[in-house]
Amino acid sequence: MVAKAEPDGYTILVNSSAHTITPSIYPNLSYDVARDFAAVAAVGNVPNVLIIAPSKGLKTVQDFVAAAKAKPGSFNFASVGIGSAVHLSAERFRLSAGYEAVHIPFKGGAEALTEVIAGRVDYYFCPIATALPHIRDGRLLGLAVSSPMRASTMPDLTTTLEAGYPDSDYTFWIGVFVPSHTPAEIIAKLHEELQKALQAPAVKDKLAALGVEPMPLTTADFDAQVKQEIARYATFAKAAGLKPN
Repeated sequence: MVAKAEPDGYTILVNSSAHTITPSIYPNLSYDVARDFAAVAAVGNVPNVLIIAPSKGLKTVQDFVAAAKAKPGSFNFASVGIGSAVHLSAERFRLSAGYEAVHIPFKGGAEALTEVIAGRVDYYFCPIATALPHIRDGRLLGLAVSSPMRASTMPDLTTTLEAGYPDSDYTFWIGVFVPSHTPAEIIAKLHEELQKALQAPAVKDKLAALGVEPMPLTTADFDAQVKQEIARYATFAKAAGLKPN
């Protein structure tokens, strides 16, 4: 709908970073992600944390990888569907660390979380705000975050990059887009007003409670990042063998 809408600034798409891998998983889309949309602003990014049940007896991310490699294909991991941010976080880490694991897609995050807490599923790259209460009460153990930078809500927790796994990061962002032929002055106005809204105390508090980290990019920088990710994730999708449900 947004791709084919009048480019007048009144029809807006809010989407996650799955936006940039969609064309690599679904080749017959009725729109072109790179051609049909113009980026307006990034709302923020949400770190995903690698969680396991303490009963697994693995204390560090290095212990985890060693155990996964010791029994190839014996580990499984949860997601909320093919191409979701939590799925992509898990696959990028798996490819970087060099082990095999079975993907188990669930209909929702609550079910996935329950299965990991129970130990029936080995691990899950969960949005940090969802996992945090369970980590604090000891029902889950957080091993690393997949974001490029540490999470402000758990600053002592390493990133997968810091843990020694290159090209394992995945930025789970939320962004705002309009049809590609929207006039530059309209895009600039939308960007300006969104930045004002993101600085409002009530909005900042709400986003912080959801584990959303600021992502202060210019429109040009965000647009460039989106296009780079489309190309980058085309290669990654092939390497990971990602296919539609």
